[in-house]
Amino acid sequence: MRWFAFKRIQSSIAAAISCLILLTTLILSFISYHLSADAVKKKSQDSTTEIINQVNKSINSYIASMEYISVMALNNADVREYIQSSSNNKLISDNELRMRIGDYFHSILSSRKDFTSIMLLGENGTYYVSDRADADLKPSLNISKQSWFIKAKEAQGLVSISPPHIQNIFRNEYRWVISFSREIRSANNQKSLGVFSIDLDFDVINDICSDIHIGKSGYIFIVDEAGKIIYHPQQQILYSNLKSEMIERVLHSDNGNFITNEGNDSRMYTIQKSGYGWMIVGVAYLNELVSNKDEMKLSFVFWGVFCLLIGLVFALIISRRLSSPVKRLESYMRDIEKGNFDIRSDIRSANEIGKLSQRFNIMISKIRELMNQIVVEQEFKRKSELKALQAQINPHFLYNTLGSIVWMAERKKMEEVVEMTLALGNLFRASIGKGSELIPIQVEIEHITNYLTIQKIRYKSKLDFQIHIDGRILHCKTLRLILQPLVENCIYHGIKNNAGTGTIQVIGEKLTDRILLKVIDNGVGMEEEQLEQILIQNNSLDDNGVGVTNVNERLRLYFGEPFGLNFKSVPGVGTEVTVCIPIID
Repeated sequence: MRWFAFKRIQSSIAAAISCLILLTTLILSFISYHLSADAVKKKSQDSTTEIINQVNKSINSYIASMEYISVMALNNADVREYIQSSSNNKLISDNELRMRIGDYFHSILSSRKDFTSIMLLGENGTYYVSDRADADLKPSLNISKQSWFIKAKEAQGLVSISPPHIQNIFRNEYRWVISFSREIRSANNQKSLGVFSIDLDFDVINDICSDIHIGKSGYIFIVDEAGKIIYHPQQQILYSNLKSEMIERVLHSDNGNFITNEGNDSRMYTIQKSGYGWMIVGVAYLNELVSNKDEMKLSFVFWGVFCLLIGLVFALIISRRLSSPVKRLESYMRDIEKGNFDIRSDIRSANEIGKLSQRFNIMISKIRELMNQIVVEQEFKRKSELKALQAQINPHFLYNTLGSIVWMAERKKMEEVVEMTLALGNLFRASIGKGSELIPIQVEIEHITNYLTIQKIRYKSKLDFQIHIDGRILHCKTLRLILQPLVENCIYHGIKNNAGTGTIQVIGEKLTDRILLKVIDNGVGMEEEQLEQILIQNNSLDDNGVGVTNVNERLRLYFGEPFGLNFKSVPGVGTEVTVCIPIID
């Protein structure tokens, strides 16, 4: 499977289908080629067998006609009389009878141009009579030593057919013939009376077989049961050992065929036995049986490549159809990664991808429900924390202010106590009023003005304050009680322990995208280490660790990043606290 481990599922599917198509095409092409080659071989074998049958029939017709003529000749009255005289050991010297028999033989040859001679011979090869009236025999020739004569005697009355040979019993005649011979025996089959022979011109067999071709180079040849060649188109080359045939294997084979293992020169032998001891063999060269082998290979390659290309096109189409819904699901998931949870998959199919699309939509719905639930829960938590932090401010401020009133009461400053108590009442009326969490900046400024008035009564000439607010921001909204804890820290940690009059400035200005409220004092200031720790929980500079941290947490909870408090301080010079809030009209 690592072979198909592509980055895209479409490529993996296309590669897998292409390999399957390629493998199938190769297998089918291989099988088709061999089936076609086998079919051609079978057809060639059948064709060769049919040719051999035709040759066999043609030769059989000649053999049958020779046998018929031999029977007809032996039943002739003159021939029978002549043979009978021979059986009684009476040498017939009647020239008139011999002439009649010779004329009869000559009339037979006149009707058959394929016969060369007809002879009737004595038992020991003594020449009796032939178709030639003026036959001139070779004087030194012993006919009884001729192979065809000996073979006829051995057959004992049965037909004997000789291999091709030169009939050389006549002077100045050297014809290639095939001798059809049979021994003549007495009535009780006890005595040989002579031999009757008909010579067939070998050109007849040659004419029958020489025009037969099996393929471009194929041929037929005839062999007898002793392995002697009757006919071969390259007989002289065969005798000179420049060519060889599988004679032994042919002799030991029945009707049928066998194939030699000679590489590119391998041959297929088709064998058929005749009824007279001959075996007709057809030889076909295998590389010629499939004469268009190269064309067949090119054809299979062409159609294989064509089918492969068609398969590749279908593979790409199928893989694209399968992978397209997956890509769309992937695109939907990328949109979800970007925060778009309103998307829905529109894939509608009955397969696994369609079911996956349904599960995808169900999943998105569940995620959206959970996110809405989380938003509601977080909003509830934020409001709860905001109310808890605001509740911490009121007792804290009340504790500090009441401390100042007690301090003045102890010093018998009743008018200041009355004035401060009235200011405290106005302060709390504004700070604990019900309504929205957000209030106009103008209300917050009135609140801090009352607070500073209370503190100025307490500290008299030791504290002074200045308020400079851009009129454009008075209607803008802010959280309640964000300046009072900051001013309180300025008094208790910046001015209280500093010699001389301490001044607190409250400044409000509007920038392009936010509002800055600054509380500036000229107190003792802070070191860098103190600035780094000031906004860490439980490390603020107010008395109980609530004021500054409380304000920063409230601003961050309500407005988020990057809003909140920012501190700047120089030891011995003073501290500047900046409240950064968004512009909310």
